[in-house]
Amino acid sequence: MTAENIPHPLRYPAATSASGGAGYGGAVPDGPLDPRTAPVPRYGSGSLADLLPSVAAGLGVPGLAAGLRLPAADRACVFLVDGMGWEALRAHPDEAPFLTSLLAGSTAGTGEPITSGFPSTTATSLASVGTGRVPGEHGLPGYTVLDPATGALMNQLRWQPWTEPHVWQPYPTVFQQAAAAGVEVCQVTAPHFEHTPLTKIALSGGTFLGRLSAEDRMDLAAERLAAGDRTLVYTYYAELDGNGHRHGMDSDAWRGQLMYVDRLAQRLAEQLPPRSVLYVTADHGMVDIPQGPEARIDFDEDWELSAGVAQLGGEGRMRHVYAVPGAAGDVHAVWREVLAEQAWVATREEAVGLGWFGPGVEPRVRGRIGDVIAAMRDDVAVVATRREPKESELIGMHGSATSAEQLVPLLEVRT
Repeated sequence: MTAENIPHPLRYPAATSASGGAGYGGAVPDGPLDPRTAPVPRYGSGSLADLLPSVAAGLGVPGLAAGLRLPAADRACVFLVDGMGWEALRAHPDEAPFLTSLLAGSTAGTGEPITSGFPSTTATSLASVGTGRVPGEHGLPGYTVLDPATGALMNQLRWQPWTEPHVWQPYPTVFQQAAAAGVEVCQVTAPHFEHTPLTKIALSGGTFLGRLSAEDRMDLAAERLAAGDRTLVYTYYAELDGNGHRHGMDSDAWRGQLMYVDRLAQRLAEQLPPRSVLYVTADHGMVDIPQGPEARIDFDEDWELSAGVAQLGGEGRMRHVYAVPGAAGDVHAVWREVLAEQAWVATREEAVGLGWFGPGVEPRVRGRIGDVIAAMRDDVAVVATRREPKESELIGMHGSATSAEQLVPLLEVRT
């Protein structure tokens, strides 16, 4: 199947920040960064949270807002590639000729970017994909966040320490709503994801089919699409992200993985049954962070940044900073001064008001967000070499609001 089967481009409005600022790809201001100039995800019109509701609405599932105007199809498959940012994909046409053929501006391609949501990290994005809700609603607003009930940091990807999943994220998934409406639903991914808490609260509903081989997943996804008249299939590939973290995107390992992803997508596209649509997307992009203290600011060794901080959450590119009682104002002032020209630094109230986590943040979620939010603009990271030794060694990182991290492809093949 080729891009010639796509009838017309995906349409959504251009991005701007909540204050009418630069938006994605806009001008970069000089001097200390005003958080009002940070790009805001396209919630409601062009974000990952809009994808599955729009797809399911086209399958006749009631009660879902279709933020993306996607032509209906009887059978739909979403293939999510972890870590495949829009900018990185566009920069590697030789490694990904099939996916590149689906981009707008190619001979027949129409694919354009959507935004992941904030922060641009896997747990947050997969929750947005699966629930069709923004981070301020589903309640997974970062890699590690504070659990206000216990005062401990919770890793929302590994789900440590244990927290009751459906208390943490109480909303039904789009897959569950689709299955209840009579759609044949299945997830085709690696077997070890079947019983994880993140799968339970974000990606459950219908039938889970675990396969170790990525080629087998593509073949089975196509087979399941053909098995019903109204079908929704989700499949996932993780290794591109892992190689980016370990080796960086300027590595043979990462480029080899992108070549493999390209072959997988083509393999699946060529097996699509009639009246089907395939959407290829991702959960976030990535940037490579140089070695050295100028690019890797060590929180554990920086007395200014650590003063008054009770807990450090998030990840290197996007930090939730939780202050000791009474110190939030001072912590904000220091972080804003130290990172003045490298990061957008906002208070919780500013970030919520600017819509970083969505149009609204529910009360149960508000306390999970840091007293201070630091989102890196430049190629720097706030690492923590003692408390986060493995994460601090990563080459490729993500989480912030830059276009390299936020923009992800939405590519379409239709039969």
